[in-house]
Amino acid sequence: MASRDGNYNNRNQNSGRGSRGGGQNGGRGFGGGGQNAGRGSGGGGQGSGRGSGGGGRNAEPPPMPMASPLMGKKKKPFLGMAAPLGYVPGLGRGATGFTTRSDIGPARDANDPVDDRHAPPGQRTVGDKMKKNQEDDEEDLNDTNYDEFNGYAGSLFSSGPYEKDDEEADAIYAALDKRMDERRKERRELREKDEIEKYRMERPKIQQQFSDLKRKLSGMSDEEWLSIPEVGDARNKRQRNPRYEKLTPVPDSFFSKHLTTGDKHTTVDPLQGLNLPGGLESPYPGGMTPGLMTPGTGELDMRKIGQARNTLMDMRLSQVSDSVSGQTVVDPKGYLTDLNSMIPTHGGDISDIKKARLLLKSVRETNPHHPPAWIASARLEEVTGKLQVARNLIMKGTEMCPKSEDVWLEAARLQPGDTAKAVVAQAVRHLPGSVRIYIRAAELETDVRAKKRVLRKALENVSKSVRLWKTAVELEEPEDARIMLSRAVECCPTSVELWLALARLETYENARRVLNKARENIPTDRHIWITAAKLEEANGNTQMVEKIIDRAITSLRANGVEINREQWIQDAEECDKAGSVATCQAVIRAVIGIGIEEEDCKHTWMEDAESCVSHGALECARAIYAHALQMFPSKKSVWLRAAYFEKNHGTRESLEALLQRAVAHCPKAEVLWLMGAKSKWLAEDVPAARSILALLRGPSVILGTPVAGAY
Repeated sequence: MASRDGNYNNRNQNSGRGSRGGGQNGGRGFGGGGQNAGRGSGGGGQGSGRGSGGGGRNAEPPPMPMASPLMGKKKKPFLGMAAPLGYVPGLGRGATGFTTRSDIGPARDANDPVDDRHAPPGQRTVGDKMKKNQEDDEEDLNDTNYDEFNGYAGSLFSSGPYEKDDEEADAIYAALDKRMDERRKERRELREKDEIEKYRMERPKIQQQFSDLKRKLSGMSDEEWLSIPEVGDARNKRQRNPRYEKLTPVPDSFFSKHLTTGDKHTTVDPLQGLNLPGGLESPYPGGMTPGLMTPGTGELDMRKIGQARNTLMDMRLSQVSDSVSGQTVVDPKGYLTDLNSMIPTHGGDISDIKKARLLLKSVRETNPHHPPAWIASARLEEVTGKLQVARNLIMKGTEMCPKSEDVWLEAARLQPGDTAKAVVAQAVRHLPGSVRIYIRAAELETDVRAKKRVLRKALENVSKSVRLWKTAVELEEPEDARIMLSRAVECCPTSVELWLALARLETYENARRVLNKARENIPTDRHIWITAAKLEEANGNTQMVEKIIDRAITSLRANGVEINREQWIQDAEECDKAGSVATCQAVIRAVIGIGIEEEDCKHTWMEDAESCVSHGALECARAIYAHALQMFPSKKSVWLRAAYFEKNHGTRESLEALLQRAVAHCPKAEVLWLMGAKSKWLAEDVPAARSILALLRGPSVILGTPVAGAY
């Protein structure tokens, strides 16, 4: 007790931070003191420990603590356990402190576990994560990651800076990829479209499957319609058998309350209003009558408003009646019925039409020289059934916008026949160079001679219009049309349609001269060359067709025209449908190999042939197969496709001639031999079929002279 009593409530030299203890080198304990005292809450003395009851030199044992009601409580099981990873004391209640450099401590060891206790293997320590980050930054340039064709799997310069040269290179590669994707874009889209149509034909929709049955419904009689049974109710039980609504009687207090407040009235006293001639009593108060009991609550009574409306209607009907003779100008009984039977000719809400009318009026007043505002206003009135208002508005628009072609055309459309002609004549005076107005003026004329007169007057003012020339030529006879076209090509030398129309009306020699002049004026159009080839074929000069098409390709390329393979194939299909077989075959042979890689030729040509067959251009498909067989004479698949084409669309002679060439180039293709034997057998030439099969069994005979009737 000497040590504790001597140092209690004292502060000696080098005393610690304890709240009461003191002595030389005193510790931080609550009550300890003395030389080198520890941090214990009750001990003191030299070399004392950190325990709560340890004593120093000559120290007596601490007194036994007094019994406390908290001593009997059970100790919490987590008090002796280590804190979980990442646990910060006081963080949950916001007691976060600050950290200084002295509190950070040493760096974490590489073998220390990471904070994530559920990390996968290879990432559970600090060293593993550092190693993974270093590996991500470095490129894997091992030989196992190298391919002879593609090189390294990753980019060799991904860690380097992205400069302007890299951006330019990426843009070039992106442009190349886009160009490669657009090369066959049209064909791919057409093929996808054809596949979708074919799929729709094979698997039509339900509405298409029942379309024929729906058309048959138009022939059903009324009795058959009425005899159709009702559709069964497929709803669930709760919807089929809804519970009846429970109604509760309204108490009398509710009615009495509303009668006293004046919200609603169920009866009207006749003495409260004026007795009018129509037989109805006015519900609103008179001069000497008290009127309805409305205490002025400020609420609207809809019943009174409805009664007032009916009363006003009755007053107006009574006023229009003739009191002297007893005859009525308007039938009061049928007036409301007539109003109900009136069906508006426009769709939409009245309020929307009013809003649109106000909006367009504001636009017209703000910018009166804006033609679309006048056109929209006139069409709005036309839709609502006010045709005369629409005509007045559009005529006002012609005054405000006299140089607007659309306003004049709309005015001519809204006006009746003779008035429309006058409007068009007025429009021509304001717009003498408008082609559309001249066309409209010709359409308003019913006589052909009047139409010709209008169009010739128009051509005097607008001689460069191709549309006017075409419309005028369509009304003329062939001889007059030829004369007019000769003048038209002088006024419009760059119109291909006019040149071709003139060539069709001329003789053979004159047509050749016309087409030569057309090529001089328009050296970049392919249709002129194709028409020249068709002209030579039509006149029996087929040996010139191939030369003309070859010269066309050369001339167009010299003038900087890109040869579009798909467009030329479409032109060949049109020639095939028009009967120009030599021209279509010459076009196919000239353009079939343009713009195609060598490894894609076979596949592309087979697709082209199938496309021509689907479009009905059989001669084009035959020319494509012939060119493919010439380029791939040893391909059995090409011979088979050509044979199937001749079998389905050709003659027996053409099929047998093709098969004879096929077995000469592919002697080991048994299918071709069997097709030839079957063709002979179907033609009832059994000996020839047997001879072909005999040649198939003895391949050594193939190179010799075949049996008569066989290949």
